[in-house]
Amino acid sequence: MRDVLLGRRRFADIKRSIGVASNILTDRLEMLVEHELLRRKLYSEHPESYEYVPTRKGVELNPVIIALMQWGDRYAAPEAGPPRVPVHTTCGHDANPQMHCGHCGETIQSGDLRLRPGPGATQKQIFEGTLPRP
Repeated sequence: MRDVLLGRRRFADIKRSIGVASNILTDRLEMLVEHELLRRKLYSEHPESYEYVPTRKGVELNPVIIALMQWGDRYAAPEAGPPRVPVHTTCGHDANPQMHCGHCGETIQSGDLRLRPGPGATQKQIFEGTLPRP
């Protein structure tokens, strides 16, 4: 998913980038298409070739991928620095995306969240109640 969101759309380009066997990549791409994160788009009829385009659902994964990337950079590359830096396309500056509260607008820190059962909670989840702060 990361590679497609970075602009690699064709099977060969994705394979070259991540260095995985063709059968494994085929399975992963099929799963992402099945879960409607990607769609296959014909770009050549002879030979029949497809590119993988992110759906809206797939594009909405980008903040999650960026958050995981930032976490990895913090712990796996603290001396060398990050190999990629997010840039805010609107202003052109390096970005440091953060999570904010939808109610008060404050930046949410790691220990500022807890979970409560929501409307889709199972009886077990309701019984377990809220999770304590870390």
